[in-house]
Amino acid sequence: MPHFDLPIDQLRAYRPEVRVPAGFDTFWRQTLADARKAGGDPRFTPAETPLVGCHVLDVRFPGFAGDPIAGWLLLPPGDGPHPAVVQFLGYGAGRGLPHEYLPWVAAGYACFVMDSRGQGSTWGVGGATPDPHGSGPAANGVMTRGIEDPETYYYRRLFTDAVRAVDAVRRHPSVDAARVAVSGGSQGGGIALAAAGLSEDLMAVFVDVPFLCHFERAVGLTDREPYAEITRYLSVHRESAERVFDTLSYFDGVNLAALATAPALFSVALMDQTCPPSTVFAAFNAYAGPKEITVYAFNGHEGGAAAQWPRQVALLAGAARA
Repeated sequence: MPHFDLPIDQLRAYRPEVRVPAGFDTFWRQTLADARKAGGDPRFTPAETPLVGCHVLDVRFPGFAGDPIAGWLLLPPGDGPHPAVVQFLGYGAGRGLPHEYLPWVAAGYACFVMDSRGQGSTWGVGGATPDPHGSGPAANGVMTRGIEDPETYYYRRLFTDAVRAVDAVRRHPSVDAARVAVSGGSQGGGIALAAAGLSEDLMAVFVDVPFLCHFERAVGLTDREPYAEITRYLSVHRESAERVFDTLSYFDGVNLAALATAPALFSVALMDQTCPPSTVFAAFNAYAGPKEITVYAFNGHEGGAAAQWPRQVALLAGAARA
């Protein structure tokens, strides 16, 4: 697997012009206001698991349009209130099983895991959240569901769910609402960026090898899934490219990063052909808050894997004491 993208010195300076829709701020402000207006309270139900070192709650909280979204909340021992990390998932994954998320709890943090609506059947051990909203013709997967209009696009719903997940975890009495971080890799990294740009007063943001950034470059640079779903769609809907990329601009991590101000730790892999390095650096360089990035020169889409987590814990420990 070769280095195929820009050299590292050019990546560090890479600040491309991307489409910014004229109604971007209004679109998201209204979308989130409508979701909150739909009402509903999160429900936290004790879950039976073999785990004895933490308390596990099955969660249902209102997401986009008030739709019920599943999650897990794992609480460390003690009454709290505990700082919390909201974890977002990679493409095709569901919330899985609680024991998959023990590291944060072992480090003393509550961990809230958001299920990804309409996914959860590609890898892992499954999800529990349907997506009740239909769309027009789409390629296999979720990348092109409703892609001809930002109002109907799938990621409008998923990003709104993410912001409402932050709202929900702040409602639990064992969570310190002032000390909530968001985290994710690949699709989860793109969702974390969206949550960072659209939520207020986050403690920290962890963004690993993020998907959903600098769409026009990504689609033209890699033939890997899931970006290839967009390529496949446009190869059939030949007249739709302008509409499609206009829609995607509302959900581009580069635009959302420009709204985010919480301290952030990114990671990028220079041999990553799924989420090319230039697309990651485009979002990182646009990020408006304090930031740093870990570069893995000889890795693909696995990035730093478990090697990145201690860096995140160190940053979070400092943020939690601040």
